[in-house]
Amino acid sequence: MKKLLGLVLGLSAVLAGCGKQEAPASDATQTKNSAEVQTVTMASTGSDADIWRYIATLPETKAAGIKLEVKNFTDYVSMNTAVANKEIDVNAFQSYAYMVAFNGSNKDKIAPLSTTYLEPMGLYSSKVKKLEDFKAGATIAIPNDGANESRALLLLQSAGLIKLKAGFDDVKGTPADISENAKKIVIKPIQMATAVRVKDEVDAIVLGNTLAMEGGLNVLKDAVFYEPVDQSTKMNVNVLAVAADRQNDPVLKKVGELYHTEAVKQYVQEHFGGTKIDVNKPVSYLTDAK
Repeated sequence: MKKLLGLVLGLSAVLAGCGKQEAPASDATQTKNSAEVQTVTMASTGSDADIWRYIATLPETKAAGIKLEVKNFTDYVSMNTAVANKEIDVNAFQSYAYMVAFNGSNKDKIAPLSTTYLEPMGLYSSKVKKLEDFKAGATIAIPNDGANESRALLLLQSAGLIKLKAGFDDVKGTPADISENAKKIVIKPIQMATAVRVKDEVDAIVLGNTLAMEGGLNVLKDAVFYEPVDQSTKMNVNVLAVAADRQNDPVLKKVGELYHTEAVKQYVQEHFGGTKIDVNKPVSYLTDAK
C-alpha cells in the first residue's frame, strides 16, 4: 500500500511539474510571435507608392518580419510633417536636397533613413527638339518649391541655357541667382502639381521624373535634355525619411534594405523604363555631398 501511495504521489508531482512548465512556454511563444511582425506605416505618392505597395507583397518583406502599410498622400509637406510628428513611420517621395530644404524652414526635423534611387530631372518641350533650337525670349517653366527650383536652375545651366552665380546654393537658389542669360530665357516658376497640363502653354518645362512619368513621359526618351548622373547630382538622390530621432531604428532600417532587393530592381526596370537608377549607399554618402 505504501508503495502504491508513493507511486501515486510521485506521478502527481511529475504531472504537476509538467503543468507548471507548459504555461510559461506558451507565454514565451506568444511573445515571440507578437514580436515577429512589425507594422510600418509609409506615406508616399505616385509611382513611389506603386513600388512600395509591390514591396509590401514580397516574401522578403514577410521574412524581415514587417507588415508594410502604404498610405497615399498628395501633398509633399504633409508627408514630411506626418513623419516629423510620428503620425507616419517613414515616407518615400523626396530627394535629399528637398529634405534639407524642408528642415531649413520647419521646426520639426526629419532625417534620411536610407538611399533609394536617382531619377534624372528633365527638360521637356512640345515645340523644341534640340537645345540650340530655343529662340530668344523662350519661356521655360520650372518648379517653384525649394530645392526643386534650385535643381531645375542647375539643369538649365548644365544645358548651357543660363549661367548661375558662383557659390550658387543648390538647396535655396532662385532665378535671382542667374548671372548670364544670353537668350533672355523667361524663367517661370510654377506649382508642380499641375505642371504636365501646362507643358504645351510654354516653350519648355522642367519636370521631376515622377511627375513626368505620370504624364506619360520617359526622361531618357522624351526629354530635350536631362541631368547627368554623376557626382554633381548626389544631392538629388531620393531617400526614405523618418523623424530625426528614429534614424537608427532597426525595424525601419530593414525597410530601407528592402528597396535594394533583386525583385525590386526587376520591377523598377519593367515598370519605369530604367528611369529610376538604384543607389545603395550609406547615409554618409549624402551628408558628404556638398
